[in-house]
This record gives sequence, C-alpha cells and structure tokens, in this order.
Amino acid sequence: MGGSSRGDGATKSRGRRIEPVHAKTFTDMMEQLHEGYVSSVAATAGCSYEITGKDLWGIDGQLVRPPTVATDVEQMLFVQLKATTGITPNPERATFSYQFTKRDYFDHLVKVRTYPKAILVVMAMPAKQSEWTEADHVALTTKRCCYWAHLEGLTSKAKYPSVQIPTQNIFDAHAVIGILDKIERGEPLREQ
Repeated sequence: MGGSSRGDGATKSRGRRIEPVHAKTFTDMMEQLHEGYVSSVAATAGCSYEITGKDLWGIDGQLVRPPTVATDVEQMLFVQLKATTGITPNPERATFSYQFTKRDYFDHLVKVRTYPKAILVVMAMPAKQSEWTEADHVALTTKRCCYWAHLEGLTSKAKYPSVQIPTQNIFDAHAVIGILDKIERGEPLREQ
C-alpha cells in the first residue's frame, strides 16, 4: 500500500483505502479488536481490563492489578483507546505523531491526576480488515500493535491536538507491569 513519509516517524496512507469486511461495522470492529488486544495484554500481565460502560470522561477502560497481599491496595490505570488505519509507525524513528479528532479526548488525558493515572493507547492497524489477524497452530497474531503514552501536563492550543508517541512504548505485558509498578512507587510515568 502506498504511503508517504511524514517526517514524524510514521507513514501515512494516501487516500486511506480502507477495505472492510462489512462497511457498516468497520469502526465497531476496530474497537473490538483494540479491546481484545488490551484484554490479552492485561491477562498476560496478571491484571483485569474492565471496559467503561459510558465514555463520559475520555476513559474507555481501566487496568486493575490485584494486591499481592489482601491488606494492600490494588493498582489501577485508566486507558483511552484510539485505533487508526492511517498511520504505520516506523520503529527506526523515536516517535510518531497521533492527532486527536476531538479536543476533549486530549483535555481528559493531559489534566493532572493524583490517582488513578491515565494513558493513551493507540493501535495502528492495516486498512484491510481481513489482515488484522492470522492464526496457525502456534499463535494468533494481531497485525501491527498498540503504543502507549502518558500525556499528563502537556499543553496545546490546537483545535485537534497532535502528540508524539514514542515507538519504544509498545503496549505489552512488560509495559503494563512497569507502569503499574511506577504508580505503586509514586514515580512519574514519563520524563518531564
């Protein structure tokens, strides 16, 4: 599929040639795949992923890690999910750019929170829906992956803000464990 280098660590599809299995359900299926990815990662990290019933505050779900001792407190993290077929992050670049389609989504993620913290999880997926997953006797493979970013404290005057997401921030079980460990220790989630 043709693309153009944008100088921001990603390739953007020309003309966004989306190839849905069924056009009416394409966006819903993007969300379903994204939730499944996050649920799988959470399970691997020993956490639960709980989908928020109503997206009133820009939060799609929460990751909850149980305490190791019953008298300790569980660790929790809010997540906002965004999926796109228009970006292919380049792992050789330090970051790629993601642009919010609504200002509110950005505003909810940048506000200073004491607890729980919140992260953005962006899933880059192929435009051809039938290529999203492949299965064999060894594995179910999900095409492309999710990246996370902690945006607390960022500012932007743009109507549709763009943020830089580190390509090293692959959203996997190791990342989830590391994020929750930092929250438990009271450490910042990103370099200031």
